[in-house]
Amino acid sequence: MHLEDCQRRLTVPPPCVSPMTRCPASRRAPLCQCHNAAPLPLILMVVLSAAQTTLDAEVEFERDIAPLLVRRCLECHNETGDSGGLRLTSAAGLQAGGDSGSVIDAADPEQSSLLQRVLDGEMPPAKGDVAQRLPEAEIDLLRQWVLAESLWPEGRVLDPYERTTETRGGRDWWSLQPIVRPDVPVVVGKTSSENPVDAFIRAGLSESGWVPAPQADRRTLLRRLSYDLVGLPPTADEYVAFEQDQTADAYERRVDRLLASPQFGERWGRYWLDLVRYADTCGYERDQEKSGVWKYRDWVIQALNDDMPYDRFVQAQLAGDELPDRDESTVIATGFIRLGTWNDEPNDPQAYKYERLEDMVHATSTAFLGLTVKCARCHDHKFDPIPQADYYRMAGAFWAGFIEPRESKHLGGPSTEELGVDVFGWTDRGPEPPPLHLLKNGEPKHPGPIIEPGNLTAVSFLKTPVTPPPADVPTSRRRLQLAQWITDPRNPLTARVLVNRLWLHHFGEGLVRTPNNFGFNGDLPTHPELLDWLADELMHPHGQQPWTLKRLHKLIVMSDSYRQSSSHPQHDEYAAIDSANRLWWRAERRRLDADALRDSLLAASGRLDLRQRGPGFKPTISPEALEGLSRKTGAWKASPPEEQRRRSVYTYLQRSLLPPFLTVFDQKDTTLPCGQRDVTTVAPQALALLNNAFVQSQSRTLAARIVKESETAAERVTNTWQMILGRPPTETERAAAVDHLRSMANRFDGAAVKKPTADALAPDPQQQALASLCHVLLNTNEFLYVD
Repeated sequence: MHLEDCQRRLTVPPPCVSPMTRCPASRRAPLCQCHNAAPLPLILMVVLSAAQTTLDAEVEFERDIAPLLVRRCLECHNETGDSGGLRLTSAAGLQAGGDSGSVIDAADPEQSSLLQRVLDGEMPPAKGDVAQRLPEAEIDLLRQWVLAESLWPEGRVLDPYERTTETRGGRDWWSLQPIVRPDVPVVVGKTSSENPVDAFIRAGLSESGWVPAPQADRRTLLRRLSYDLVGLPPTADEYVAFEQDQTADAYERRVDRLLASPQFGERWGRYWLDLVRYADTCGYERDQEKSGVWKYRDWVIQALNDDMPYDRFVQAQLAGDELPDRDESTVIATGFIRLGTWNDEPNDPQAYKYERLEDMVHATSTAFLGLTVKCARCHDHKFDPIPQADYYRMAGAFWAGFIEPRESKHLGGPSTEELGVDVFGWTDRGPEPPPLHLLKNGEPKHPGPIIEPGNLTAVSFLKTPVTPPPADVPTSRRRLQLAQWITDPRNPLTARVLVNRLWLHHFGEGLVRTPNNFGFNGDLPTHPELLDWLADELMHPHGQQPWTLKRLHKLIVMSDSYRQSSSHPQHDEYAAIDSANRLWWRAERRRLDADALRDSLLAASGRLDLRQRGPGFKPTISPEALEGLSRKTGAWKASPPEEQRRRSVYTYLQRSLLPPFLTVFDQKDTTLPCGQRDVTTVAPQALALLNNAFVQSQSRTLAARIVKESETAAERVTNTWQMILGRPPTETERAAAVDHLRSMANRFDGAAVKKPTADALAPDPQQQALASLCHVLLNTNEFLYVD
């Protein structure tokens, strides 16, 4: 294995179809595990000797020629893209030749045009100004094969998607292989953990001779756990209780309490709403409200709180109206399908329905499968084994719905009468939808052959045909069959994609760091065996209900790998090699996301309202932010102040006017699925924390509360630290804060003398000074970041 790894570093290999350990310093380069292997000159001699032995041996079609043709030729010379009339997918195609005649000269094989064009460097053709001449070893293989009468096994048909090449993934790509539960590694050394997560992580560290970071202190751990599970900070009393509780199960009891909290579904529901492009309006010029769409948001939150099995969670959203136990809640779940933008007056209504279809396919394949199927609408996918027909096979599931243009009052969906309940949902027009044509180049005006509904051929071992519905069923049952294929335990993508999303939001990055792309252009997993173990554990737990998520959350947060510190004694040494922390040798320090930040500001001021469910609230937006709207009159009416104290997940999201305070802290755009928000550091964020009216209001509210509850400056300083940072100040901090209060009170008092007012409720300089101190602490890294 050491020699094989080094050979991969000395050549330009096709991407690994079975992911190996990756180099922590590089996204795609393999990590050579043979630090003590033979010297490079000796390795080169061995590699060259092995290559010569291959050339001297008899050429084998499957071993030598099939991979060469798939990798170098089939991109152009396949069944659908027969460049020059030549098809190199079968013996018949080779013998038939192309537009210029035969490519194999049986009388004089050495003069065959196939070989001559390769020798002349004409084939493969140059890409831009870069020649694509084959390596000499491959040319020699091709020459030997041609001279040996171009033997082709009977009945063998080559497929451009069967193998992974340097430029695209095949059906042998790692994420398309069956999930096989790996054995948990046995880690040699000192470790008290019996958590399988730790075994996989420490096995990787041990191979590099590294050790994990020490465990985080209890205070840091509680803050991390609380934000990860419920998105809110612990209170000062909770910090004290946890630090004083030295029982062996103190941490586990805290985990269980947070998992059972109603706020759990709100925190993790926000991640899902990002992924499914949730908003309360349609977008475009009029940006109409999607009446009742908030019920979908509430359904997601409740489903996560109830620990609904993930297979049921998926099936309800894709086909809740087709489930045998259909009820109002499952129809609400189908709102997922029509969460995207909707244009009530497109330039070409008949063309626009294909745009809507693309949105549905993209949201479904991205959220549940981690594949960019929409890229195959106009042509075969350039990087993944998804032919154009597969796009239309999946699209056929939604083609049966209300895609056709109709009255704008329906907002692109069924009416209440057609749906059967008064909710924002989806259903089919009937059991027999019209045929769907493949569109040449994706153009509606150039229909091609009719494509029957079906599933992705990339998962070659899971072929389940789509069957017509029973006679007494009012829908086509296509979406239900798609949902059942997605949640089939044999599907290699669904569980992998889901557990990677869980890992991402607990660790800051996924095991696959492109959570919405498990294809060729995505990242390879840092720990493929751990990913597969977690995926199998999700579907096949021992003695527990399959597909439930809370037990997987608990397994992850109970691990030592999750509980390690963000600081490491060997940080500089390890970071020089693995700056991206791909081996998970420490915890990641993370800034609060937009929702958690706003909720934390409300929690610190004591104003957070934990009421759940119901229509979203509209936050106050400055007049300056409304200037960009084309229809300013009545464009935005803020909700009453008491309604605006609710958690951020209940914010009314108008696509044409997302809340500026949230967007400056990287709240996602609602147009496309978002699996991971960007994290930027820009000047407007600091300015917003200093000057935003909402932040200043929380500072003033908290100051007024503290003034009522304490008298001396020292007491007020202590209470301020407890309420914002959850701890008492150090003596140095206390002294500096008291000085700050004195200085600012004098300044505010002086300002009042210069500008006297008759107002009996004029601001108290002491309270203004305390509000200033509160504002300072709300701008500290300790408040804004989680270690």
